[in-house]
Amino acid sequence: MASSISRKDFLKSSSILLAAGGSLLTGNAAGATSGATNTATGAGKSFTLKNVRLETGFQYEEGEVTGTTTDLFTIEVSNGKIKSVLPNQPGAKAIDAKGWLLLPAFRDMHIHLDKTFYGLPWKAHLKKNKSVKDMIAFEQQVIPELLKTSTARTGQLIELLQSKGTSFARSHVNIEPTSGLNSLKHLEKALENKKDGFSAELVAFPQHGIFYTPSAELMKEASKMDIDYIGGLDPYSIDGSIEKHMDFVVQLALDHNKGIDIHLHEAGDSGVKTIEYLIGKVNENPVLKGKTYISHSFALAKMDNNKLQEVAEKLGNARIGIMTTIPFGSTIMPIPTLYKYGVDVQAGNDCIIDHWSTFGSGSILQKANLMAQLYGYRTEFDLSRCLKIATHNILPLDDKGVRQWPKADDAADMVLVDASCSAEAVSRISPVKSLIHQGNIVF
Repeated sequence: MASSISRKDFLKSSSILLAAGGSLLTGNAAGATSGATNTATGAGKSFTLKNVRLETGFQYEEGEVTGTTTDLFTIEVSNGKIKSVLPNQPGAKAIDAKGWLLLPAFRDMHIHLDKTFYGLPWKAHLKKNKSVKDMIAFEQQVIPELLKTSTARTGQLIELLQSKGTSFARSHVNIEPTSGLNSLKHLEKALENKKDGFSAELVAFPQHGIFYTPSAELMKEASKMDIDYIGGLDPYSIDGSIEKHMDFVVQLALDHNKGIDIHLHEAGDSGVKTIEYLIGKVNENPVLKGKTYISHSFALAKMDNNKLQEVAEKLGNARIGIMTTIPFGSTIMPIPTLYKYGVDVQAGNDCIIDHWSTFGSGSILQKANLMAQLYGYRTEFDLSRCLKIATHNILPLDDKGVRQWPKADDAADMVLVDASCSAEAVSRISPVKSLIHQGNIVF
C-alpha cells in the first residue's frame, strides 16, 4: 500500500474509487489499465486480471524439489467466482497484477474480534492478571467501557486483518452476564459493515464459565441467534466438572444443529480427560464429526509419545480438529503428529492488542512461518506445504507439483503477494499487495 497514506485512508480511498468505477487498485497495489472490465464490487460484477503469477510445478534435482516454476496468466472473475484461467494477455484491457504471486486468501480460524484495544492508546498486560479467573474478574470491570466503542474498533481490527491478506475468520464472541448478548450484537453490526470484504463464522463463547458465572441461559439464547458454534472454557478448572460443562455444550450443539469449538488451556490430567470425554461424545453423536474443534488443547503438548499417538489417532478418527496459535515455549503443539493421523489443524492469531495479549500481528502468513521454524521445515517442498495452515489446506500445487488452484468455479478469494513462490512467501512473510474477497477487490 502506498506509504504516503494510512491503511485506513487507503481502504477508504479504494472504496471510493471502486464505487466511482475508477482505478481498481492504487499506490503499490495493482493498478488498472484504462478501460478495465467493469468495477469489481458488488454481486454479479466482473473483472479481468492480467500478468498474474501462478505456480505451475516443481523443479527437481536428484529427486528433491529444489525450486518452483511459475508463469504469468490472465484470470477472469465473475459473480464472486473465478470464471477462467487463461494464458497471459499482456495487451488486454484488464487490471495489471504486475507479476505478483496469486495465493488463496488467508483464514484466521481462532480470533476474538469482539475484544480488542486496537484503536485505543497502547496498554500492556497487567502483572496481577495471572490466571483465567483473574482475567474473568478483570473483564467484568473493563467490558462495559469497551462495549461503548466495540463496533468501530472491531471494524478497524478487520481492516488490519484484511491488510495482512485475511478475508475470513472464525471469531469467538463473549456470552456472559457482564455484556449479556451485546458483544454478539455489536460484532454482528461490525461484520455487516464489512460484509463486501470480509466474512466470519461465530462461536458463542462462555468466557466467564457456563456455571462459574450464570451464563447457561445466555448461551441458550445465543444458540438461537446467528452463530455457528457452541463454545466452552476449561470445564474442570473454571466450572469444576468436565461432565456437567461438556454435556451442556454438546447438548446445546445437538439441539440447535451447531458445531462445537471449546477453549481448553488445561494442560494436566483434566485436559487429557476433557479431550477423551469429548472424543467419546462425538463418537456417540456422529453428526458432530467434522464440526467439532478443540482450541489450544495444550494437554497434547504435555503428553508422552505413546499417549500422544493414541489420542491423535482417536482425534483423527472422530474428525475433531485442533485450532492453534502455534505457541512456542513450553506448549509447542505436536502438529506433525496431528497431521500424521489426519487431524484438521487450523491456525489463528487469537488475541490482537487486547487485555489478554499484545503480541498478535494480524498475519496468518506469519503463523505459517512460525510453524516452519518450530518444526524444521526448511526445504522448498516443506515450506510450500506450510502455506496450508494459512489457507485451510488450499495449496496452489499438490504434492506432486500439479497445479490444483486456481481453477474455474473456485471462489474468488485471493491475495496477491510480492513473492516468487509459496515457499518464499512463507519463509519471508512476503508483503500482501492486494486482497480479493468473493470477487470484490478490497484493496
